[in-house]
Amino acid sequence: MAITTNNLISKQTVGSAGAASVTFSNIPQTFTDLKIVASTRADADTVQASVSFNGVTANRSNKMLYGNSSSAGSESSASSMYSYGSVASSVSTSGIFSNAEYYIPNYASANYKSMSIDSVNEKNASAANSAWAGLVASLWSDVAAITSITITCTGANFTEFTTFSLYGISSNTSTQNTSIPSATGGDVITTDGTYWYHAFKYSGTFTPLKTLTADYLVVAGGGGGARINGGGGAGGLRCTVTATGGGGSLESALSLSTTGYTVTVGGGGAGNTGVYGNGTNGSNSVFSTITSTGGGGGGSFGNPTGVNGSAGGSGGGGGFSDTPTLTSGGSGTQYQGYAGGTNGSGTSASGGGGGAGAVGANATSNGGGNGGNGVATSISGSSVTYAGGGGGGSESGGTTGTGGTGGGGDGAKRSASSAGTAGTANTGGGGGGGQNLTPVGGYNGGSGIVIVRYAV
Repeated sequence: MAITTNNLISKQTVGSAGAASVTFSNIPQTFTDLKIVASTRADADTVQASVSFNGVTANRSNKMLYGNSSSAGSESSASSMYSYGSVASSVSTSGIFSNAEYYIPNYASANYKSMSIDSVNEKNASAANSAWAGLVASLWSDVAAITSITITCTGANFTEFTTFSLYGISSNTSTQNTSIPSATGGDVITTDGTYWYHAFKYSGTFTPLKTLTADYLVVAGGGGGARINGGGGAGGLRCTVTATGGGGSLESALSLSTTGYTVTVGGGGAGNTGVYGNGTNGSNSVFSTITSTGGGGGGSFGNPTGVNGSAGGSGGGGGFSDTPTLTSGGSGTQYQGYAGGTNGSGTSASGGGGGAGAVGANATSNGGGNGGNGVATSISGSSVTYAGGGGGGSESGGTTGTGGTGGGGDGAKRSASSAGTAGTANTGGGGGGGQNLTPVGGYNGGSGIVIVRYAV
């Protein structure tokens, strides 16, 4: 008798910015059925999750049975494919997520496609309809094989930590070596037919199902900018594909056994809001034996002389000084990133944070220094730049430093009370340097990321 197996194809976790929809693309056609297990929450009330195949929203019909805490009912629909109660809402008890399972048999066949949905949802007991459960039988009247699935939060956004896990159901275990991942773990798991890619936006565990030779990208969290006003340094970057940080040679791939490897994704450092004090360094990111160092915090004002930027994966920019005293950028870590820029002795601006690919620029008489550029790598299947330094801020006229490519935040300018920006999440970008009028404070560094790649 054949043994049916659940094979994880891909898992997606919504980040802090939220998401209106989640899409699984390039679904392998080698399984019998598909299953999606969802844990969802939305930022509004009375929300459903709408499902479409191959980007097509036509030719759909539903039969629904549902019940809440006070009544039950049924409904038919010929225009949408959704499940009642599949998304916990803004009035649900804090931290509570709904649960749903979507089952799609014979998804690769040349026949019409059916789907069943079983979902439950809790609402705060003080609200009407404090609990909800639903069963849905759906039909997509199309003979095309399903190659992509999009789940949309109708009229709202999915909130952070919403997860969708796509499984392939197979009764033929011989397909597992080529059509499914050879490891588990990661927030996004994809394949291009040559490699499997596991991207960790949050900390987790990477577990090979067989011995593997794996490439990696490990980017630490970026450093925070200072209020007055050095840019934060980028998180350290170590990589085996295309390029690595700090001008070093490409690192060597890892030989991994069938054990769980802890993955730590470093958080970005906080921007400093006090008049004195550097931005906070970013946190380290770790995969197996590989550690990338958190970016250095931007240097601050020091009454009357400035303070040097902090050392890190890449160094923070030197802080503002009331006197013609040079403040240096923090040093970078060898083969991970570069130093931050100086404050430009005698200027009223600060240095840019260092990036994985270049030093932070020095401040000039015309304004804050730019953040150092990051490093571009194709480890995810396409070229993406990571670990740019934060731009230095300015306490008078002129320009502010712009963030380096790869997620570095822009610096702020006091004379125009202009705001800077934080480092971009999951790039390891340094936070922009702040200024001493509203809005006050340096800007946070961006969180890091870990990507693991291995051959199909």
